[in-house]
This record gives sequence, C-alpha cells and structure tokens, in this order.
Amino acid sequence: MAASSASPFIVLRVPSDNSSQSSMRSAFLPLFKPSSSVSLKSSSSRSRSTALVVRNALKTLESKSTLVSKGSGPEAPSLGTKPTILVSEKLGEVGLELLRSFGTVDCSYNLSPEELCSKISLCDALIVRSGTKVTRQVFEAAKGRLKVVGRAGVGIDNVDLQAATEFGCLVVNAPTANTVAAAEHGIALLAGMARNVAQADASMKAGKWQRNKYVGVSLVGKTLAVMGFGKVGTEVARRAKGLGMNVIAHDPYAPADRARAIGVDLVSFDEAIATAEFISLHMPLTPATSKLFNDENFSKMKKGVRIINVARGGVIDEDALVRALDSGIVAQAALDVFTEEPPPKDSKLVQHENVTVTPHLGASTKEAQEGVAVEIAEAVVGALNGELSATAVNAPMVPPEVLSELAPYVVLAEKLGRMVVQLVAGGAGINSVKVVYRSARDPENVDTRLLRAMITKGIIEPISSTIVNLVNADFTAKQKGLRISEERVVVDASPECPVDSIEIRISNVQSKFPSALMDNGEIAVEGRVKGGIPHLTRIGSFSVDVSLEGNLILCKQVDQPGMIGQVGNILGEKNVNVNFMSVCRTAPRKMAIMAIGVDEEPDKETLKRIGEVQAVEEFVFLTL
Repeated sequence: MAASSASPFIVLRVPSDNSSQSSMRSAFLPLFKPSSSVSLKSSSSRSRSTALVVRNALKTLESKSTLVSKGSGPEAPSLGTKPTILVSEKLGEVGLELLRSFGTVDCSYNLSPEELCSKISLCDALIVRSGTKVTRQVFEAAKGRLKVVGRAGVGIDNVDLQAATEFGCLVVNAPTANTVAAAEHGIALLAGMARNVAQADASMKAGKWQRNKYVGVSLVGKTLAVMGFGKVGTEVARRAKGLGMNVIAHDPYAPADRARAIGVDLVSFDEAIATAEFISLHMPLTPATSKLFNDENFSKMKKGVRIINVARGGVIDEDALVRALDSGIVAQAALDVFTEEPPPKDSKLVQHENVTVTPHLGASTKEAQEGVAVEIAEAVVGALNGELSATAVNAPMVPPEVLSELAPYVVLAEKLGRMVVQLVAGGAGINSVKVVYRSARDPENVDTRLLRAMITKGIIEPISSTIVNLVNADFTAKQKGLRISEERVVVDASPECPVDSIEIRISNVQSKFPSALMDNGEIAVEGRVKGGIPHLTRIGSFSVDVSLEGNLILCKQVDQPGMIGQVGNILGEKNVNVNFMSVCRTAPRKMAIMAIGVDEEPDKETLKRIGEVQAVEEFVFLTL
C-alpha cells in the first residue's frame, strides 16, 4: 500500500484495546558521562505517571499544588495506600480535617531533631511552622520517601531548600492567608509604639499616672520606609497611606508600576533608611539580609528613627540595635520576631524601656490561623496528588493562568524528551541540548520554565536511576553535565496558543535512527499539541504526523505498495495490537517514514523481522 500523491500523509487508526504496556527489555548504553548506573523504568509505570500529569494538567487549577509525579519516589506508598502526613507544630483543626480526609495524619509536636529524623522515613509529607528546623539531615533520613514539606506561613528560612531540591522534595508555603493579619499587626505596633501604649499600660497597672512621660509622636506627615515590598509590605503601605503617612519602599524585585499604583515611591536601600522617620521591615531572612540592620546601617539613619519588625528577627543585629537605642539613634523599636525564639529571659533588647515586644503574633488571628491551615493543607494534598501549583518555593513559580495554558504542552515536552534520548546511540554522551519554542507571541511573554523542566525529566529518566521532577530538574541537569539552552522564535500562528511547536536538538552524538539527523548532524524532533494530544510533527528533516502515545516503531523505507501490509502482518502474527499507522514521504516511490503505534512491546524476533523487510532501510523502537 503506497501513499497517495494527493497528500504527504497516510494515517490509519485502529481502536486500541487499552491493555497495559509491557516494560522495556533491552538496556540503553549509559549516555551521561557522570552517571555510572543505568535503570529503565517500567513503561506501565510511566503510563500511569503521564496519565496523572494529563489528568491534573487539564484541571481548572482551583486547588493550589504542583507538578510532582505521584509515586515517583523509591519508597512511595503503593496505589490505594493512604499517605502519611506528619504535622510537627500546631495547625488549625479545619486544616487537620482536610488532611485526615486524604491521608493518615500524625500530630507529633515538640519533636527533637533526633526524633524528627527517626520518624521522617515513614512519612510522605511534613507540615511545619517556624519552630521546626527541616535540615539536610532530615531529608537524608527520609530516604527518598518524603515528597513535600509544607510551611504553614510565608517564611521558609527554617527549611534547607538546597537539600530539599537535591532530594527532589517539593517545598510549599501558605503565602496569602496571613498577609492581612501580619500587616494589621505591623500597623498595630506602629501606632502603639508611636503613642507608648504598652509602656503606659504597664505604668498604670503599677499604680502610676505618668501623662508627661509618655507623650507620643504623630504619624500624619511622617515618612515610613517599607523595607521589602511583597504581599505584607504592600498591605502595610496601603494602611499607612490611609493614616496620612508618606510611604517610600525598597525592594530590588518589586515592580515600580505596582508601587506607583498605591502612591509609593521605590528608592534605594540607603535612601530609604536615611530618609525615613519610621522603618517597617518585611524582608525574608537570607544570607544577604542576615543582620542587615547593623551598626553601620544604623549610623546612616535619622536620629530618633523608629523601627518595626514583623518579618524575621535575624535581619536585625540585636546587639547593634541595643547600642542604637542607648545612643538615641533609634528612639523606639517594636518587635514581633527575634533571632532566637523565644528570646532569653534576660535579653537586654526585650527588657529595654524603649522597646515594645510581642511573641511572634503576626499571623495570630483566628481568621488567619484557619486560612493558613486550609491553604497549607490544600497545597500539601495537591502536591501528593501530583497536581499543579503556584505556591511551590523550590520549583518554577508560574501563575495559575499560565499553568492552565501550558498544561497540554507539559505532556508534549516530556514525551519529546523521552523520544529524543532514545534516538541517541551510546558512546560520547549527551552534553548539549537546544530547545526551540515557536510561538506567535512575543518571546518575553512565553514562560517556558515548566516545559524545560519536563524536557529535562524526559531526557534523564529513561537512561538514569535518578528520579527527576519539577523540583530538582535544573539541579539534576547541571549535576549530570547537561547544558540545556533555549531559543524562542516568533512565527505566524494563532496567538491563542502559548506555544505553536517545541523542537529539541541534540548535537555531537550518533543516532540509532540516522533519519533523525539534520544536515548539520544534530538529532532533531519537533512536536505540536493537536486537539489536546501531543503529536510528533517532524523527525530529522522528515515531516510526520504521529500521536505520541504508548510504543512507537519508526521505519525509513522505500515508498512502494504493500509496505503497511507487510509490517502489519508481522505484528499481527505475534498478536501485537496496532493502534495507528502514519506514512510520510518525500515524493511518490521515493523514501518514506512509517510510524506505527503499538500497544505492546514486540519481542526481539518480531523487531528483527521488521528490520529484514527488503524495503526497510532503518528502524527504531521507542517507548513513550
């Protein structure tokens, strides 16, 4: 049966019996120089994983979670087994109920580091607040079972993100539920400090009446510097503007248009601290911000400045703050957080008469506690379900609307990655991969981080024992010496689609299927999403139309009558079910590429017979 000259394609589809695919029996040669082991994953396992990604990718993203392959870890619970979720600090009952409806919840509070490490190997998820330190030792003790750490709150400085990423563990937080509560507490400390509320209250309860001693300062017309213009900082700025304050802010990552929209000027760090009469801290604790407010920077401030901190205690050098208070550079401080929590009872800072303190109450409202509990429970359950998320802190942070658009392309990206690596012949090893995204949109408006991660997953997993997910994809690629470059090309296509096509090129390698090579010697495959289904649309210089599902046989052949019948008969004799055939040719009676989708993996003898068909010049079997 030859292809008609009226069309470059013949597509023959046969109903599939939906039987599970068998695992691959032949091993790939090691392709990555740094890797010493080769492990093949079961194709049926990959099929379940891909089905899970497809199912979740097409959801409306009402819940907040992230793409992490369910059951991909070495000690993941088997299908039907409830996951175990360890809650190491108090969580609102509404969140606990949500968790209990999904898995087995172990509420074990006040664990020592040794007790946590002992328990963690039996847990699939861990939920903490700010008191539990999730160190590298915890991830090592988990032995690969721990899939997600949920931080019930915003700050994640008590979690070793580098270790979490290396071990493929997702870290999610609850960044929105306590935003208003923290901002309100910041404003409460601001106003209470300005009017000496705490000191006056203590004085009266001691039987004194000291009106002259506790004369305050007005807020109207004063300049407030908001240091860190994220969610909480923005809400503080809005409320301070309502109090009649002049608000400036410093944040190297904040968009100027968002600040201008609420009447806030973004300025440099030095200008902010030198200009303000009040300084409110809302920055995370990182190596760059640790003890940022020290003797040097206090010396740059206006004499009599007042400081509020509802962020992280470690951003202030507490000994330096005591010296600044004693010298009068800082008139007052209002602190909700401390370097050590709880602080020592004899702390000079806590006992200072010009300091107002609260015991980390920023998120401590009934509404915020319930909101945080629900938000983190949803994020953890979603992650264990393998769903999409916008709250992950060590995976690509992509807005929900972008996730929704990219969902079908996520599957295409992984499939192309799995396909292209199987076209590489062992030997020199894969070092350089180039990905070309074609789109009608401006390149700056195409977010490809998720797609790059899934391509990396597809390339590495079939030829390595490493489990790759969106969390550790970039780290794993770097560890294996795999350089992935990206190019975005504008094409004439529908702007409704974020990506028109994805092309993957691998250079400086040999190919098991020489027709996959371009003139420049690169292996190249290209795909598109059609009707929500990933398709291979080009291999090498040949245009094809192949649904990327199940197992695939690619044959380069002389275009002549009877070829589809010959190969189909060989497969039929061995009870290998064909679900589609597609033929693309360069010209009638010249060369053609035949793609055959099969539900089962043909045995070696069957594949050998296909290769011995006289008109077949080359062929390759691929598991997708």
